[in-house]
Amino acid sequence: MQELEKKLNIEFKNKELLKTAFTHTSYAYEHNVESNEKLEFLGDSILEFITSNYLYQNYKNLKEGEMTKVRAQVVCEDSLVCIAQKYNFSDFLLLGKSEKAFNESKGHSILADAVEALIATIYLDSGLETVENFILTNLKDEIEKASKNVGMKDYKTVLQEKLQVHGDVLIKYNVIKEEGPDHNKVFTTEVTLNGKRIGVGVGTTKKSAEMQAAKEALENMEK
Repeated sequence: MQELEKKLNIEFKNKELLKTAFTHTSYAYEHNVESNEKLEFLGDSILEFITSNYLYQNYKNLKEGEMTKVRAQVVCEDSLVCIAQKYNFSDFLLLGKSEKAFNESKGHSILADAVEALIATIYLDSGLETVENFILTNLKDEIEKASKNVGMKDYKTVLQEKLQVHGDVLIKYNVIKEEGPDHNKVFTTEVTLNGKRIGVGVGTTKKSAEMQAAKEALENMEK
């Protein structure tokens, strides 16, 4: 926990609460201790509130529907997993025997839940100002990026529309490389048009890697 505090640059008064934030239900069941589920519930609400308030205060040009879209993009599982990976949360998670070999999608869910539980812990231990600083330090750039792209279609949709303008074509996304442990994988994906590679992308989930591949394909088309 001390190593984690150094990474976060936050000193916690209640060390047991911090430990609970990283206690998965599988470990809690096996050792008869409290899991991070209730903290996760509270953290989810705090995350939405802080993000909503920041958008309201700093993006006066966005309409209500646009703010909702930006918030949804920013507080999604992919963003939370990136935070977890930044601080190596997988090193601190307490998992039961049944979860130690978890797969990619479940592993990402566990990491995202731990981020929400940590947010609640910071709030309960240090107050609103400290948790707001943690959230915005990690998500401010994502909010800015999402606010610029709000209302735009995602890269995969745009690529499909551009390629199918003259009729049906075969567009496929294939994972060509996987690196890292199951709970912290990096995927390399190619997108092909009628069997010919037109773009490659890298991401911490298959979905984000596909999106990056589509983005590269669109950039190549523009060139």
